[in-house]
Amino acid sequence: MKTFKEADILLPGKEVNMEKWSVIACDQFTSEPEYWEEVKKFAGDSPSTLDMILPEVYLEQENHEEQLKNIEASMNKYLHEKVFTEYKDAMIYVERTDSVGNVRAGIVGKIDLEQYDYSKKSTSFIRATEATVAERIPARVEIRNNAVVELPHVMLLVDDAGKHVIEPCEQEKEHLPLLYDFDLMMGGGHLCGYLLGKEEKKRIEKALTFLADPKCFADKYHVKDRPVLLFAVGDGNHSLAAAKAYYEQLKAAHPDEDLSEHPARYALVEVVNLHSPALQFEAIHRIVTGVHVEDLLSKMNAALHIKKEGKGQTFYTIYNGKKKKCVIERPTSKLTVGSLQRFLDGYLAHNGGKIDYIHGEEVVESLAREKDSIGFILPDMGKEELFPTVIHDGALPRKTFSMGHAQDKRYYTECRKIRK
Repeated sequence: MKTFKEADILLPGKEVNMEKWSVIACDQFTSEPEYWEEVKKFAGDSPSTLDMILPEVYLEQENHEEQLKNIEASMNKYLHEKVFTEYKDAMIYVERTDSVGNVRAGIVGKIDLEQYDYSKKSTSFIRATEATVAERIPARVEIRNNAVVELPHVMLLVDDAGKHVIEPCEQEKEHLPLLYDFDLMMGGGHLCGYLLGKEEKKRIEKALTFLADPKCFADKYHVKDRPVLLFAVGDGNHSLAAAKAYYEQLKAAHPDEDLSEHPARYALVEVVNLHSPALQFEAIHRIVTGVHVEDLLSKMNAALHIKKEGKGQTFYTIYNGKKKKCVIERPTSKLTVGSLQRFLDGYLAHNGGKIDYIHGEEVVESLAREKDSIGFILPDMGKEELFPTVIHDGALPRKTFSMGHAQDKRYYTECRKIRK
């Protein structure tokens, strides 16, 4: 069974305004409801993926059930009104120009969820890169329970230093059918998509088969008798975990049924090369609100033996307009983010307060000006550390890194039916 393969991909017809159709991942701008209000205003009455997602900024609102019904209704409406064109057995080569002009290439296809496990000690072909928070999965499964289509913002990373999987598509694109070519809303850059032909798909399969070879894997990472890691989830870990959880529920409910060809066994994703120059790892910062800041700092200093200078894991706090350096002399994790996160989880569990994860230092500085709020600025992680760390240690602490700024995240564009 192939891990990554062709899919029956749905795209809106030519009459649809693609700039209004394509919307950023639902887990972005969670502390900025005004962003999502602007998206709603911009999309207006045009067909839009906004109608088929629940932005996480609204997750805690009371009209949750009504929102889920609206999502289901929009999906059915778009299918019945033939808003979509279906491309059978398709793979799409995509080029995303980000907000500063870098081009990130990828391939959209489907993965087999039987070969994905999001547990920390997973040994599957496809693994999570961050700790999966079980509490965050049910809300997403709830959406998938009634969904007739899926919209991916999942990005899988492949460690292809030789650039044999994705990059050759760039040389062939002038001979490929152009599916879409448009500017993304809200300063997200530009997106192009090309339908891959039979020969390109064969070449991709061959290149992935080489990377999945156990001997190649062992030599590459200097390991012995370790299960092969082919894809690491870069973005959309909890959405992919929800797809897996939904599929496992389906299996449990139909123990005697052959689900090998059931559409819910698979998930639509974009595969991106870890070695793409356009792919930059950036730290995800923290903002903590609703706390007694001085008490938090006092307990943090004691627990982690914080010093102002010296060698060790380093981060910065921001509160009351002041930015201060913190050096951890007693780390509890190999990564700075792990030591800090472990302390914050314990503190908030006992003292209350709320934590949010922020892309961009400027946003943290702005939010940290609020009363009873404190920001934590964390260092970037080298992307060359990712695969070896996941292979040896399992999933990283949650929200360890981000692949670029919020506006450069994947936009929902392609869809796929997940019901028979």
